[in-house]
Amino acid sequence: MNKNLLYRSIPKVDVLLENEEIKASMEYYGRDIVVEAIRVEMDELRAFIGTCEDEEAAMEKITKLTERILERAEKMLQPNMKRIINATGTILHTNLGRAPISPEHMKHVMEIAVGYSNLEYNLNAGKRGERYSHFEELLCKITGAEAAMAVNNNAAAVMLVLSSIGKGGEVIVSRGELVEIGGKFRIPDVMVQSGAALVEIGTTNKTHFSDYEDAITENTAALLKVHTSNYRIVGFTETVGIDELVTLSRKHDIPIVEDLGSGVLLDLSKYGITYEPTVQDSIRAGADVVSFSGDKLLGGPQAGIIVGKKKYIDKMKKNPLTRALRIDKFTAATLEVVLKEYLSEKRAVKNIPVLQMITKSQEDIIKEARKLKRFLTGLELNAELGIENCESQIGGGSLPLERIPSKAVTIKPRNISTAELEVRMRFLSVPIIPRTVNDKIVLDVRTIGVDNFEAFRQLKDICD
Repeated sequence: MNKNLLYRSIPKVDVLLENEEIKASMEYYGRDIVVEAIRVEMDELRAFIGTCEDEEAAMEKITKLTERILERAEKMLQPNMKRIINATGTILHTNLGRAPISPEHMKHVMEIAVGYSNLEYNLNAGKRGERYSHFEELLCKITGAEAAMAVNNNAAAVMLVLSSIGKGGEVIVSRGELVEIGGKFRIPDVMVQSGAALVEIGTTNKTHFSDYEDAITENTAALLKVHTSNYRIVGFTETVGIDELVTLSRKHDIPIVEDLGSGVLLDLSKYGITYEPTVQDSIRAGADVVSFSGDKLLGGPQAGIIVGKKKYIDKMKKNPLTRALRIDKFTAATLEVVLKEYLSEKRAVKNIPVLQMITKSQEDIIKEARKLKRFLTGLELNAELGIENCESQIGGGSLPLERIPSKAVTIKPRNISTAELEVRMRFLSVPIIPRTVNDKIVLDVRTIGVDNFEAFRQLKDICD
């Protein structure tokens, strides 16, 4: 095998640039994109020849160089972010975008996105308006709060709240509530950035009313409660609720701020899920300001929602940080249509995908598992198929101990390893992300959705 001859067989760049197909691609994609595609493909071709011992395979690579350059140029302009099928059973999968938005809700958002809108224009008054106006009244009606606003995520919401209320002062918080939100973002770090001084009280497992009482000074700006939505401390524990802190708050005129994290608006215990405090509970108990996420249990877009007393919300709206943290038109439009569903619990459970998945009945789960298995059986995959019991989870830092009984369709390939099939599934045009358990691909139907079954037709070409 003469590798020098193979190297000399590779077309020169100037020759490639005169190729009619490549010239046409430059017209469409632009010269820079195509030249980069040529460079990358030629580097890979030389590296392949350097390690290849099969002359026929090397010549085939050289012959198909132009074809691969054209494919590379096309791929370079394709979006990296794409739709995927979530078959993991984790409903709020942070790596997969957390809460999905329903197609019906996105139709409205698309109308807003492709043209102009009244984002900050008051149509009734004919003058400048406020972007929060589209959903503030809804939030107040649903939660019982006096006022509301939203920023780009809940960490930003906590920082804005503390900057507006606690900057230059002290904020008291229990050591058992100094949580890490995720990605190494921690409540103490957020507080430092807000300009508020952290005053830690109690211990990891026990904080008493007297701990709060003894820590109050003339510099105390707020009492902070942080709901531990992403972990649980059990056993020998004690915490102080907002309803207990209200007397201290009123006596010293110090606001109570609560970071609820997940921000559920419905009592999920009636659907068999462990009770999670609702935003309404916090407002009724006496919290002055409550912040929570929009893309977790609420089932909407990424946002940090803030509700509470009008005097505090008005102060936040005027904070210079608000402009840096504000939501865009897509988030505002999506929040409005999702929140409208909460005016009726029945509609919310039916029309918000996250709530649909959480509350889906075992009867429906079994039907969907059988339907998916029949569909896959019809593809005649070179694999063994089955239906097994499994457990779904909420995910996204919400209800960490909750496991929901579910059903999964399993795939055990015959001619390739399970690990290889899992890799191939990630490289499909519509990637499918499963779990692997006991050397089987596990497809939890709870998070797939019947409308996505057709995407599994792709498996026909990768199971051999």
